[in-house]
Amino acid sequence: MEIAILLFDRFTALDAVGPYEVLSRTPNSKVKFVAKEPGPIRDNIASLELTAEYSLADVNSPEIIVVPGGPGQTAMMDDQYVLDWIRRAHKTSRWTTSVCTGSLILGAAGLLKGLKATSHWLAYDVLRSLGAEPVSERVVIEGKIITAAGVSAGIDMALTLVSRVYGHGPAQAIQLGIEYDPQPPFDSGSPTKARAEIVARLRHQSRFRK
Repeated sequence: MEIAILLFDRFTALDAVGPYEVLSRTPNSKVKFVAKEPGPIRDNIASLELTAEYSLADVNSPEIIVVPGGPGQTAMMDDQYVLDWIRRAHKTSRWTTSVCTGSLILGAAGLLKGLKATSHWLAYDVLRSLGAEPVSERVVIEGKIITAAGVSAGIDMALTLVSRVYGHGPAQAIQLGIEYDPQPPFDSGSPTKARAEIVARLRHQSRFRK
């Protein structure tokens, strides 16, 4: 199974690496990091590089598409070359997925109109402006499109995807293999749980702030 994970300048590392860690453990699969042009791509902190070994032109019909988010997503929403590739690849994909603000790229490609979808909670208004119905869920499945909430939710999305493709047993085995058993020190991973001043601080710092 050919799996394409899109990379672009200023992507969020865990958005791509989380699903990669899960999907690379599936049988008979080839995970390919793809970009407009092959080469090293820096993350949003500019301290980590992943190498895109393939250009978009090299990977025309992946069975699974993973679109991460990150500050660089804004440029991708206006990049017709990337959006055209997503539209073409989506026509033949088995699953088209996103993590965090990667859903805004799917929305810009016109794939989410009239569908329920999720993203980082700070990006719901933008997601709505693209024709989607934002929902506050960790993973949302609409047909063959799966969107995940912010950053760490990409692991949940990938495990959900594995369960759909290979069954619950293999997905559970991968979860155990990576010892994905979250026990965070604070119960503040959602705006409905975090203290009001923490939510307000992040809203003030957000690049989506109006």
